[in-house]
Amino acid sequence: MAPAVKVYGWAMSPFVARALLCLEEAGVEYELVAMNPEAGDHLRPDFLAKNPFAQVPVLEDGDLTLFESRAIARHVLRKYKPELLIGDGSPEAAAMVDVWLEVEAQQHHAPTDAILLQCIVVPLRGGVRDQAVVDENVAKLRKVLAVYEARLSASRYLAGESLTLADLSHFPMIHYFMETEYAALVEELPHVKAWWEELKARPAARRVTEIGVQAAERWTQEKGRTAVN
Repeated sequence: MAPAVKVYGWAMSPFVARALLCLEEAGVEYELVAMNPEAGDHLRPDFLAKNPFAQVPVLEDGDLTLFESRAIARHVLRKYKPELLIGDGSPEAAAMVDVWLEVEAQQHHAPTDAILLQCIVVPLRGGVRDQAVVDENVAKLRKVLAVYEARLSASRYLAGESLTLADLSHFPMIHYFMETEYAALVEELPHVKAWWEELKARPAARRVTEIGVQAAERWTQEKGRTAVN
C-alpha cells in the first residue's frame, strides 16, 4: 500500500529537505515523488494545480495539499510530533519556538540564501559569482550568528533546553552553507558549532543528507549522459 503522505520536489532543494527532515523526525512513512527542474516538471499543469507558484516542495497528506516548506514543516509536526512545536509544553516555551522560527525566516535565511546562490548555484549554472554580493551577505550573516552564539550560550537549543522545529528548520540551509569556504563563520563560534554538530548528527538529518547525496549523484550521471549524447 502506497504511503498516504507524498512530497513532490527534488531532494537537493533545501526547502524539500526541510519537509523531509520533519517527516523523518516524526517517523512518518512517505513517498518522495522525484521531479526534474531542468525538464520543467514544476511548470506542468498537474503540478501547478498543486502549487500555482511553481515551487517545491508540495506535500499531500491524504486529502490535504500544502505548499511552502515552513507551513509543511509545521503541519507535519503539529499532526505527527507536536512536542517539536511546543518545547516543554508551556505557552512561554511555545512562544520561544515561534520567535526563533521567525528569526530563521527573517534574519538567517536571506544572507545565507544569497551566499549559497552565489557560491553554489551560480557556478553550477556556468556563471561567475558576484563577490561583492557574497561579501555583503557574509558580513550580515556574521552579525546574525553572533546573536545565535549569545542565545546558545544560555540554552542548549534556540527555544530552550528541548530540540524543536526552531532548530530543525535551520538544518537544510546550514548544511549547504558548510560546504562553502565560509564555514568558519559557524566553526569559530563554539556554541553555534556545538549546536550544529549535534543537529547534523541526528539520524533524521543523516537520512535526509543521504537522500540529497543520492539525488545529486543521479543528477550528475544524467548530466554526463546528456553531455555525451
